[in-house]
Amino acid sequence: MDSPIGPLGIALDAGTVIGVRFGAPPGWAGGEHAAHPVLDELAGYFAGMLTDFVVPVELRGGSEFERAVWGEIAGIPYGEMRTYGAIATALGDPGAARAVGTACNHNPVPVIVPCHRVVGAGGKMVGFGGGLPRKRHLLELEARVALERAWS
Repeated sequence: MDSPIGPLGIALDAGTVIGVRFGAPPGWAGGEHAAHPVLDELAGYFAGMLTDFVVPVELRGGSEFERAVWGEIAGIPYGEMRTYGAIATALGDPGAARAVGTACNHNPVPVIVPCHRVVGAGGKMVGFGGGLPRKRHLLELEARVALERAWS
């Protein structure tokens, strides 16, 4: 699908989202993808109307540690951020910040499982599998929407 951060490829298995890829080639496979609710949810997210995804998602693959990291990042609220170190500490290994970064890079369902909400120490903008401009766009979108909702 087209998005403000470039084309996104979406992989489904029996209606469950199993992958989101940045920079997918143009075109659409059709079939089960053509009317899948993930398209509406992603469009709503990018329009600032949706803050919580409800489409079914399955996080396949990954080591036990990566799956634990993905579980932690899935719990970061919309418009908020956590550091790699904070996630490592939450998982019981304060020295594993770099490993957390690697696990974020292996997240099979970015945007929906919000690895863009993970930042470096002191809120520093570092690392993102989709590139820092995409990460900045997603964080700025969420900050703007969160402020608009808080002030409404």
